Amino acid sequence: MKNVILSSLLLSMVFLLVACGGEDTTEQAQETAAADDGVRTIEVIGTDDMRFVVAEAQDGLVTGGAAGQYIQLESIEASPGEEIRITLRTVSNLPASAMSHNLAVLTLDADTEAFARASLQARDNDYIAPEYEDWVIATTAMLGDGESDTITFTVPDETGEYDYICTFPGHFSGGMVGTLIVN
Repeated sequence: MKNVILSSLLLSMVFLLVACGGEDTTEQAQETAAADDGVRTIEVIGTDDMRFVVAEAQDGLVTGGAAGQYIQLESIEASPGEEIRITLRTVSNLPASAMSHNLAVLTLDADTEAFARASLQARDNDYIAPEYEDWVIATTAMLGDGESDTITFTVPDETGEYDYICTFPGHFSGGMVGTLIVN
């Protein structure tokens, strides 16, 4: 009887391991689907020196000099009506209360400085001023170290230069800003 119970227990554990292995998690399945959907994906990193950076240069990105082990991202070039995906990941040695990042893409007519100033007071809304939310095309969540968020949006049809900024206090004034160039 003892052998039957032990054998049943062992068989149950093997079945459990086989049943749980080999399948994609929901997150893995979403990442695979996203990679196969033809939407251009831009991997952006927010760093402790308050910069948007990328791991490597790629077509459609205007980059600047080195920023530690990364390359500073200055602008993203896109075509009117193009669908793009931006994934922001924060890399930081500080707690989230001291260093977090988001990426907010603003409309062409947005007053970026007014938006950034008003957003300083909007802690409960991820530092996005509620009275100016209509100036936001797309925004990631506010992210601490190791966190990431992805936004997918359709680039506006109107050509021009659209600012994107980090709204965490001090980051916009510290230079955490770039331009989405639509041409």
